[in-house]
Amino acid sequence: MHALRKNRPLRRIVLASAATVSGLVMLLSLKPHTPPQFAAAPAPAPTSGPSTSGGSGQSGQSGQSGQSGQSGQSGQSAGTRTVTGDTVQTRWGPVQVRVTLVNGRITDVTALAQPSDNPRDREISGYAIPQLRREALTAQSASIDTVSGATYTSDGYRRSLQSALDAAGR
Repeated sequence: MHALRKNRPLRRIVLASAATVSGLVMLLSLKPHTPPQFAAAPAPAPTSGPSTSGGSGQSGQSGQSGQSGQSGQSGQSAGTRTVTGDTVQTRWGPVQVRVTLVNGRITDVTALAQPSDNPRDREISGYAIPQLRREALTAQSASIDTVSGATYTSDGYRRSLQSALDAAGR
């Protein structure tokens, strides 16, 4: 005997109602995505990084496709260099970083350009850029892992970082 036989309409109504209620319970039990709490905190940090090195006279070109920002080297005290990497055009927008090296060691990586055309881009950049910065400082190279959910931004960050390190002779 089949559960949805035509001579038993009450059984069909009960099964349809139970399926609807189950579907609603499962839908309502999903947690909405909330942006990370630390997404807004790292934004001021990039402006404080280069000021400790005393760097000036940087002429990195950002926002132009195919232009190199390598000319952003500054004459600072012995052993301290700040180099601006190339602007890398990604699917979601340009990515460019500035690297500060002290005695050949990476001490700071600042994102000068990152995808930020819409709230979703800003959200992704807000959690990806600090993770990429930590990875770069830990690895002391451009051999860093891709941040899940920010593949294009991670690739652009890695390429810009590598161009800055190449310009610095590392």
